[in-house]
Amino acid sequence: MFTILFTVKYSRLFSFLFCFRSQKMDDGKVFMARASLLDELFEISHIRTIYHMFIAVLLIFCLSTLAVDFIDQGRLVLEFDLLFYAFGKLGTVTWAWIVMFVYTLLVPYCALVFWGSLYHSFPYKLGLSLGTGLILSAIQTYVLGLFPIYVVIENQLPPASRFIVILEQIRFLMKSYSFIRETVPLIIKNTPKEGESPRFPTLSSYLYFLFCPTLIYRESYPRPETNQPFSKRTMVLAVFHSILPGIMFLLLCFFAFLHCWLNLFGELLRFADRMFYKDWWNSTSFANYYRTWNVVVHDWLYYYGYRDFLWLSKRKFRAAAMLSVFIVSAVVHEYALAMGFGFFYPVMFFLFAVFGVVFNFTMNDKRQSPVFNVIMWACLFLGQGVQVCLYCQEWYAQIHCPRTESTTW
Repeated sequence: MFTILFTVKYSRLFSFLFCFRSQKMDDGKVFMARASLLDELFEISHIRTIYHMFIAVLLIFCLSTLAVDFIDQGRLVLEFDLLFYAFGKLGTVTWAWIVMFVYTLLVPYCALVFWGSLYHSFPYKLGLSLGTGLILSAIQTYVLGLFPIYVVIENQLPPASRFIVILEQIRFLMKSYSFIRETVPLIIKNTPKEGESPRFPTLSSYLYFLFCPTLIYRESYPRPETNQPFSKRTMVLAVFHSILPGIMFLLLCFFAFLHCWLNLFGELLRFADRMFYKDWWNSTSFANYYRTWNVVVHDWLYYYGYRDFLWLSKRKFRAAAMLSVFIVSAVVHEYALAMGFGFFYPVMFFLFAVFGVVFNFTMNDKRQSPVFNVIMWACLFLGQGVQVCLYCQEWYAQIHCPRTESTTW
């Protein structure tokens, strides 16, 4: 993937990647200091009451568990066997993550510095770009492509540990791509004066980017003037919400990851732009839902997938550009699930690439009636129920009904 970035100087793609033809295409992601939407909504007393209701449900759940254990067993029964199994072999996960992190931190950065130091003075720019791009792509494919898969399969990691390795693999791939994609144009456009060295991003800014909750690289981001003071109440409520059981898996993933997890890193790293999601729950169309559910990933797909496709097609095939983004997203989602569960069962891919595409074009932004918001929620819950049901069935089928013959499926 990096080869394209280094060879576009000699093609029409060069003018897009490094000199956009229009101001609209030149405008990238603009970061600004913004609070997360739920933080703003929690300032409203009625919304805060709903928040407190969930806490009350959690407390009732804990009390009922204590009562049932003491009545049936005469003692408190705490069993963490499933948790220990799911997160087993953390030592293997840790060293695999360290390998991927160190590689992502050093190799793309050193390759960029090496290429950028020679680019403006080297007589054969195409050969330099091709050689550097091919070598980096080969190393990238091995370390961030094949190595995590080998670790997961060879060590037979349990599900949660598999997801940690695979999701970190995807994150590092997207981060390193964004870093190269955003910095190469600047190096080519800013020719150093005679006797001066090219200007490169600092390693500290790249290190910050690897941990901050965004997939779009910038040398600097807006930061709050001060950190929010530590509050025991906030800490306790955050812990309660993190362990809140429930059947609404979609909402739990949204709150735990897109709100709590990304805000945690935003707070630790003083990353001020907290617009990780928008009011997707008010969507009356799936087109709006896909744009607002996960702004972090949507930004990456929009800037590096959709817009690039539009430019290459001279903005003639918007539907094809959108479809290509859906297919890529569906493949990556299914890849993560397949590697995490240890079997290929393309339920997610089918729902995403088939129903998701159909709903995106049929339930578009023209649908503004509240009825369509009800339809969207019904489809979301139905889709989640189908996925949980089918994946659980396949999981236990793999355990209790093993294949007698070796196959590729």
